[in-house]
Amino acid sequence: MPDQKLTLGVEEEYLVVDPATREAVANPPDDFFKTCHDALGDCVTPEFLRCQIEIATPVCNDVSEARAHLTRMRLTLAAIAKDFGYRLMAVSTHPFTNWRDQKPTKGERYQQLDADLQGAIRRMLICGTHVHIGILDPALRIDVMNQIRYFMPHLLALSTSSPFWEGDKMGMKSYRLSVFDGMPRTGVPESIASYGEYERLVGTLVGAGVIEDASKIWWDLRPSVRFPTLESRVTDMCTNLEDTLAIVATYQCITRMLIHLKERNIRWRDYPALLIAENRWLAQRFGVKGDLIDFGRGECRPFKDLNDEMVGFLMQHAEALGCVDELMHTQTIVKRGSSACRQVEVFDKSIEGGRSKTDALKDVVDHLIGETVSGLN
Repeated sequence: MPDQKLTLGVEEEYLVVDPATREAVANPPDDFFKTCHDALGDCVTPEFLRCQIEIATPVCNDVSEARAHLTRMRLTLAAIAKDFGYRLMAVSTHPFTNWRDQKPTKGERYQQLDADLQGAIRRMLICGTHVHIGILDPALRIDVMNQIRYFMPHLLALSTSSPFWEGDKMGMKSYRLSVFDGMPRTGVPESIASYGEYERLVGTLVGAGVIEDASKIWWDLRPSVRFPTLESRVTDMCTNLEDTLAIVATYQCITRMLIHLKERNIRWRDYPALLIAENRWLAQRFGVKGDLIDFGRGECRPFKDLNDEMVGFLMQHAEALGCVDELMHTQTIVKRGSSACRQVEVFDKSIEGGRSKTDALKDVVDHLIGETVSGLN
């Protein structure tokens, strides 16, 4: 097989917050987005709701290059937000803002989404992290997708940052997926036999007039429509940038491992979507502090043990790709907890200290605002 460079692209979505009320800003002025665009160009775009803003890195050769772009973009947007009297917050759900109070972004594209999806998209007050890996051969892209589906729950667990929704502790580490799964064409994709079969599946939906193109297929993992990449979409928005980079590194290392296995005529087992979806639920519910099913053993095992094993067999690939520190950081996430764990800790500590529920939720927002840019200067 030809050498695969496995270039990277990372997308992060943020919330714009009022530091006085701690609410998401329902209607930032047009000048805010214009200023962001002037600073970052086409790397920054609006999202469906005006309180959201998205960045996308250029094509990166390695994780260190992605680090430089993401650091610059976070700091730039945070500074612009502050100039407008706002704050930037990296999280998948706002702890208490109600989606009904938010306003959609102006424009034909967003109007069409609203007309097509109605209430399903109007409550999309959620943010995520998307990671692209460059795989030029379409057939290889599908082959890797079928195998790498197994690891999506592992990446989700590491990223979880959405334990609250509309002021309530939801009892799960990623409530974002419960919201997102209300959209059509989401979740774990079925195993697909070939790129030709994928094109036929998409062609059936396009031919029937229910979607315009494959960009309206919002699986946890999909071939990108715009780029020759395999796009991971399952992960929450990481509050701490080091967590984002750990997930980027892990995804890149897994991809390299699967391609190298293929070179030796070996492959990872292609598990049914039903089983992967069950691990997805366990990751969504319990995050890094729970268990996932070890399908090889047929039993649940602590996520820590599974992650340690994963780090072990990915280490040679991390060394080749120059991202050992980022891969090892997954163990730090497991030990100290994901963003969701820390948010709940902040909330519980505030309640135990006699703060009201409202004030405790505001404490969570303050924590998130601080951690979004922590250590980046």
